[in-house]
Amino acid sequence: MNYAVDRLVFGPNDVDLGASPLRELEAETFVLGAFNPGLTRLPNGNLLLMVRVAEALKNPIVDGAIHAIRWIGHGNYTLDAHPLKQFDTSDPRHFEFASHGRTALGLTSLSWLLPVEISPDGLEIVRAHYDKAIAPRADYQCYGVEDARISRIDGVYYMTVCSVSPERHATSLYTSYDGLNYELRGLVLDHQNKDMLLFEGRIGGKFWALTRPIGASYFLYPRDSAYEAAPSINLATSPDALHWKPHEAPFIRALRHHATTAKVGGGAPPVLTDKGWLVLYHGVEPNESVGIYRTFCAWLDADDPSKITRHETNKPVLEANPELTAPYKRQLYLTDIVFTTGVAELGDSYIVASGEADLACRITHMPTAMFD
Repeated sequence: MNYAVDRLVFGPNDVDLGASPLRELEAETFVLGAFNPGLTRLPNGNLLLMVRVAEALKNPIVDGAIHAIRWIGHGNYTLDAHPLKQFDTSDPRHFEFASHGRTALGLTSLSWLLPVEISPDGLEIVRAHYDKAIAPRADYQCYGVEDARISRIDGVYYMTVCSVSPERHATSLYTSYDGLNYELRGLVLDHQNKDMLLFEGRIGGKFWALTRPIGASYFLYPRDSAYEAAPSINLATSPDALHWKPHEAPFIRALRHHATTAKVGGGAPPVLTDKGWLVLYHGVEPNESVGIYRTFCAWLDADDPSKITRHETNKPVLEANPELTAPYKRQLYLTDIVFTTGVAELGDSYIVASGEADLACRITHMPTAMFD
């Protein structure tokens, strides 16, 4: 698909590691990726990308051990050594250990969030706010803070992130009144619940959210079912954005023999249009590596979002674009991935923010007419 604007606006080469929260770590690091940005519009009219910076060790393997970065409190970090011979290191993002019927992962990087202010059209960098970077500050974030999604509701910015630790891979909530300074409010969804995004507005006086619980086991659908047993998008509601009750009925599910067979998950926070709530989500098709990620869309009823009024299952609105990452050829470690994380309005277009190839931040201007 050809769009009037479709480009990378921020990437690993734009990050100043001299201003990183990990700068006191006694090991040399590099930026594995600067990607999957939360998106919102600031009170001054500019946009904000909340960029996930995956900062990795340049030499993770030393003396027969592979090392992981861990936060130990008060802005301090350490390196944990694990015997190399016990781990599968084929994935550049993590190393894997299987024992007693379960798999444990170690990360090759630690992620923190960098607020990057950009122009109202999303195309020019105004300022990277290193002084407002969001790094681990609780035990349940000791391995990093990942993949922000930002929704503005009743004048308050609500930001969900994935917090990573040995005990949890869970969703935490931050709030802000200016879009730049965020307060950690704590865990809101527990272990293995990712891709939580709040609808940009209350419905019936409640907060609504898309969630995506995942686990090690899934149970088969009947052989004649249209659905595949895989991670899926679900709904939850809350009186205060802190305490959430899941909806009991299934919602957007992976489809059998389809480009979403491997899994689906939330992308951009749903936005209200004259046709209902517009949802941009990712669907994953299996391939040799981590899968092919594409962005699909659905519309939900304005008053009852549990009702899907229209669902474009066969036509992705966004796919990975290898031409965009060509300048990063030597840094590229994954392909076929576009991971949409935010949407903002601009006249007769939507500004769509995505992570491209787990490497850089992509901005695409999509005409609103394409969603008619």
